[in-house]
Amino acid sequence: MLLVYSHKITPRLKYTFKQICTRILGIPVSFTTTIEAFIAHDSLKMSYTRQPLSSEIFIRSHELLFEEGLNDLDINVAAWEDTKCFFANGEKSALPFDIFAASFYLLSRYEEYLPHVKDEYGRFMAKESLAFKAQFLEQPVVDIWAYKFRELLKTQYPDFTFPSRQYKIAPVIDVPTAYNYKLKGVMRTVGGTFRDFFSFKFKDLYVRYVVLFGLKNDPFDTFKYIINKQKQTKFKFIVLFLIGDFSTYDKNINVQKRKFVSLIKQVADYCNVGLKASYFALENKEILKKEKLRLEAITNRPILTSRQSFSKLNLPESYRNLVELEIPEDYTMGYIDYLGFRAGTCTPFFFYDLDYEIQTPLKINTYHVLDNALLKTQSLLDKKMVLNNLISEVKKVNGTFVSVFHNYTFSGDEKWKGYKDLFNIIINSTNE
Repeated sequence: MLLVYSHKITPRLKYTFKQICTRILGIPVSFTTTIEAFIAHDSLKMSYTRQPLSSEIFIRSHELLFEEGLNDLDINVAAWEDTKCFFANGEKSALPFDIFAASFYLLSRYEEYLPHVKDEYGRFMAKESLAFKAQFLEQPVVDIWAYKFRELLKTQYPDFTFPSRQYKIAPVIDVPTAYNYKLKGVMRTVGGTFRDFFSFKFKDLYVRYVVLFGLKNDPFDTFKYIINKQKQTKFKFIVLFLIGDFSTYDKNINVQKRKFVSLIKQVADYCNVGLKASYFALENKEILKKEKLRLEAITNRPILTSRQSFSKLNLPESYRNLVELEIPEDYTMGYIDYLGFRAGTCTPFFFYDLDYEIQTPLKINTYHVLDNALLKTQSLLDKKMVLNNLISEVKKVNGTFVSVFHNYTFSGDEKWKGYKDLFNIIINSTNE
């Protein structure tokens, strides 16, 4: 066990040290403000305060973990060996940066509470982030800093056996529309027919009726492929179904359709099925609750995972609603237009509510690649290179690689050409 001495023990301090030491490095941690207890401890120990006590491992603390609320922070990002960091320390400190304060800043999403420019959907965009501006978005810096801290501990305690963790994957399949043509009802089918005709999309019109007459598989119906892929890996896919009411933003199949319900049940036999919250559930807890109960009634099991429509988050309200509805895990956090690490990590972490200064039970799983973000990369070869580089960064710290693909990504449409190969790279990355 690692004992940490500090002049003050705060919720922020406990939250950050437990994330870095216990969840990333696998080392239990406890805290003390008593010098005598610190001196008597005969295993791993360090001080995290303004001045060292003696010759122990000392990391000079930034004030961030002892503050409450939000403040205007002066952040200067600097190079540090193979990565970057901020909150520089003095010469006495065993590490040149306060990695704990820097990690808290990224994990708590401190910057997303501060004034920033949003896109047309009200989302926090990658270009607004410190990681993008300082060019460390494509590194899981929190995990890298944690491993540097582990090396420091190893130097001081060479006889201590440090636990190790294994690289994992968490493939997320987002299902906003299970079928492109099937089960849409008469009005939507007629409307789609007129739209295709007057837009001169005669190929789409032909495919629509070939599918409706049962002569061809619906292009969005890729669930056999998904289930077969699931059978090839020990890591469970998370398949998130949108079952909200039809609206301008949400156009999935009516949940009263028996074939749609049957599809959800079939997928749930092989994968972990969760909830894709509808657009209007983002700000309405009652709608979110209705959708949660609706999906639980179909699967006959509690809903353990969720994801918000359009990858939109309103912090802290979106996560508070999930906490209140006892949904334990979320897969919304990530960027729609850039690959990388929105919270600077490839390790799941708990949502810290900066308004109430508490760690909540909601586990955040940030995604590192979204299929749409890969469209910015032109050739398939370049897409593969970018994806492999990202996977390599996660493997260096034995983290969890989270990807978000949609069911229609595997449709064979020209837009998504080669995406099955990209998905295979992720699946096969655990076999190396």
